[in-house]
Amino acid sequence: MTGPTGPDREAVRALAELLRKWWEFSAREGRPKPTQQSLAGRLGIDQTTLSRYLNPRHPSTAPLRTVELLHTVLRAPAADLPRARALAEEAAAVPARKSPHPADPTPADATPAYATPADATPADATPADATPADATPADAAPANEAPADASAVVVAPAPRRTATTRTATLRTALAFLAVLALGGGIGLGWSAFAHRAGQGGPSVAAAAASTGPAASRWPLARKGDLLWKARTVQYLLQAHGHAVEADGDFGAATAAAVKTFQAAHGLLADGKVGAQTWSHLIIRIDSHNDPKQAVVALQYLLNNTGTATDITGIFTPSTTRSLDTFQRARALPVTGVADPATWRALLASQGPAIHR
Repeated sequence: MTGPTGPDREAVRALAELLRKWWEFSAREGRPKPTQQSLAGRLGIDQTTLSRYLNPRHPSTAPLRTVELLHTVLRAPAADLPRARALAEEAAAVPARKSPHPADPTPADATPAYATPADATPADATPADATPADATPADAAPANEAPADASAVVVAPAPRRTATTRTATLRTALAFLAVLALGGGIGLGWSAFAHRAGQGGPSVAAAAASTGPAASRWPLARKGDLLWKARTVQYLLQAHGHAVEADGDFGAATAAAVKTFQAAHGLLADGKVGAQTWSHLIIRIDSHNDPKQAVVALQYLLNNTGTATDITGIFTPSTTRSLDTFQRARALPVTGVADPATWRALLASQGPAIHR
C-alpha cells in the first residue's frame, strides 16, 4: 500500500482542524469544555490518540465512528457532520500501488501462440530420426546454433541478481558507516559542551531553556483570530473586569475591550495584543493571588498543551501539579507559579493559529 497522497494529507489536516474547532467551541450555553482526558474516556480511546486527532499540525486520521461520536458528545453543529464524514472517508482512502508488471493474460494451462508443444512435430519440420535426402553431415548445422529462420522460441535474459545484491549490500554498509560517524560526532560535541558547562559555562538545562518555547516571542492576537488566541485574551480581559464574552472569536467587541484596556495602561490603543499588551494583560498566579478568570485562562492553556487539567477557575493542588509538569518539560524553573516566562511558554506551545 502507498502512503497518503497530497490530497489525502490535506483531508487529514482539514478533518483535524474541524474536530479541533468542535472541541474548542464546545464550551457554550453554560457548559464547560471537557478536558481531553475526560473526552477520551467517553469515546473509549486513550488521550494520546485523541490529541493526535485534534492536532492539525501533526494529525492522525480519526475513524468515521470516532468522528460521529465526537460530533454527538461535543454537540457540534448539525451542518458540519456531512463534511466531517466526507473528510474522514477521503482521509481513510489510500489507493493501492499498481504493479509495474501486468499479470500474464495467458492461462497457466494454455499453450502460447508462439510456442511449440514439446510433444508436437511442426508440419514443416523433419522428425529427429529421419535424414533428409539432400542433407549431408558436412553441411549440417551445429547443435548449439539456431537455424536462420527459427524465431519461434523467445528466451528471456536471466536477471542480474548478483549485481543487484552487491549494490544493496554496498548501500547498507555505507548507511551504517554514516550513522556511526554521525553518532560519534554528536557524542564528541555533547562531551565538549558538558565539559564546558562544568567549568563555569551555561548549564544543560539553561541551554535547553534558551532554545525552548520560553525563548520564543509573544504571539500577536488581533481581530479575526479564533480559538485559543481569542479565548485567552477574553479570559484575561474578564479577569481585569471587562465585560466580554469568551466565545473564542476575536471580534469587534473584543477589539474594543482591548483598546479600552490599552488606553487605561498608557499603551497604543490599536486593538492588537502584542508583547507590551500581553505583559500588562497576564496576571501572576500563585496560591495567594488567583483571580478566577485568570486561572481559567491558565488551565485552558495547560490543557491545550496536552497536560491534563480540569478547567474549574480554582487554583487547586492539581492545577499546581500540572503547572509544575509543564515548567519541568519546558526547562523552566519549577515554581508552581504562573509568571511571565511561564505564560509566554504556554502561549508558544499552543496549536496553529486560526484566523478568519
